[in-house]
Amino acid sequence: MKGFFFSSIGKKVIMSVSGLFLILFLLFHMCMNLVVVFSDEAYNKVCEFLGTNWYALIGTCILALGFVVHIVYATILTIQNRKARGNDRYDNQNLPAGVEWSSKNMFVLGAIVFIGLLLHFCHFWSKMMYAELAGCEGTTLCNGTVVTPTDGAALIHYYFSQPLIVVLYLVWFVAIWFHLNHGFWSALHTVGASNSVWIPRLKKISTVFTTCVMGGFALTVLIEFFKSL
Repeated sequence: MKGFFFSSIGKKVIMSVSGLFLILFLLFHMCMNLVVVFSDEAYNKVCEFLGTNWYALIGTCILALGFVVHIVYATILTIQNRKARGNDRYDNQNLPAGVEWSSKNMFVLGAIVFIGLLLHFCHFWSKMMYAELAGCEGTTLCNGTVVTPTDGAALIHYYFSQPLIVVLYLVWFVAIWFHLNHGFWSALHTVGASNSVWIPRLKKISTVFTTCVMGGFALTVLIEFFKSL
């Protein structure tokens, strides 16, 4: 068993399972974000319910661990693949038909996703869960508004009223779409769904699922932006 986790297949399985776990979180997060479109009060109730409760803290730690594991194993596999292929990795003429652009740029897309995540942490997590853990009563935004750690709706209204931030988040969502669209079906393929019948089906399911999830994120941002005009 120990040898399995250090083998190439074992590393792919770990990266796939951690990726599927993160996909479920994205689905939950998207559904949570859509709440603010209908009610600030309901959204803030969700934020208050999660807050710094023990289950929220445990969930955050598990999520962070899953993200770290996914990044570490993705980096290891990318380095190993490049060492194994050498200069051949730049030769696209011999790639099999049907290989998507995203599958050849997963590491680059992952890097963009990571940078976007840091931006998201600065805008929201640092002013909500972290601020509550640190005992801060509120955060003063650039417009002088003081926002409490449980008033996530106010943060959403503030940040998504700014065109540059809206564009950055939409670019981030597009990168996640490409990364997730390939990663979802690829992860299921790695954990066992590998026959010729299911691969085309998984690709279609992956596209529909990814578009719905990332479309939900983008819809929230765009609605908030146009509401601010």
